[in-house]
Amino acid sequence: MAALLILAVAAAAYFLSRPRGEASAPAGTAGPAPAAAPEPSPSPSPTPTPTPTPEPPAVALNILLVGSDSRVNARQPAAVGAASDQRGDALVFIHLPADRQGIYGISIMRDLWVDIPGYYAAKINAGLELGGLPLMTRTVEALLGQHIDHTVMLDFEGFAAMTDALGGVDVDVRRPFTSTVDTRYYFRPGVNRLNGAQALAFVRERHAFVDGDYQRVRNQQTFLQAVMAKMAAEGGLADRNTVRQLVRTVLPHVTLDTSFTLESLETLGFSLRNAVPGRGVFFTLPTAGPGTSRDGQSIIRQNPAATAAVSAALSGQRLAEYVAANNLQNGN
Repeated sequence: MAALLILAVAAAAYFLSRPRGEASAPAGTAGPAPAAAPEPSPSPSPTPTPTPTPEPPAVALNILLVGSDSRVNARQPAAVGAASDQRGDALVFIHLPADRQGIYGISIMRDLWVDIPGYYAAKINAGLELGGLPLMTRTVEALLGQHIDHTVMLDFEGFAAMTDALGGVDVDVRRPFTSTVDTRYYFRPGVNRLNGAQALAFVRERHAFVDGDYQRVRNQQTFLQAVMAKMAAEGGLADRNTVRQLVRTVLPHVTLDTSFTLESLETLGFSLRNAVPGRGVFFTLPTAGPGTSRDGQSIIRQNPAATAAVSAALSGQRLAEYVAANNLQNGN
């Protein structure tokens, strides 16, 4: 989910803003007695100031965000590619343009019927169960024809913890409903302040809607935009205490691919310092609608032509044009 990207940036901001340790004499230790003034001596030649290393130019990045349906944090097996009893409950392909002036999030329906590399045709979220984050990443790469630079996963507990760490999130509910899982919470029309448990119910619900998973994906996008708007309005990444609280609360629930090091987090965070989080655009990868697999599963069928158009826009750095041409500024 896109909030995971904000979390990654928050982690980077925290590490970047920590005060560096400074050497000092132990408390209560007296310094040496003053020495007599030395005889004047010729001034040494000034030491040349080293030329600072220029910041490398930012490049476009693709990040896969996975919301795991597991209530048990199976971090290590998923990270190293082992099979595990969990599936991707939410899949969002995030594209960061090189200029970092916007964020694009492409939601992928979890029941989309695809070829799992090295296995068989199945719902796309089965990649996580069969081969952890590496296989989940390769599956989305094969679908979109794009290289994914980093993969981040958050489980149910981490999602709720993140929301609570933010002090709740205000979400504009356009289709009111009563949750059919856990809380049985009623989401009234208009702005709702959601805590962690309520937010989790909001983004998970599908049985309350006629179009099921399609509305769930729209609700996920609505929530992610609300998180980004709050972070932008409150300057969350600029406040050390807020960032520290968010990172310490949520980081234990986050699984990062092995290439997502502290150094790469720092680089990403610094490259986003001038970005405007509120400019994020989210839309759903077009599909051919519901269908049934040969073995009787309810699935979402691919729309190869539409998928190819999205892939071409990504490859040609023309995603902004694609969004404008398809009137996706407010999601779809």
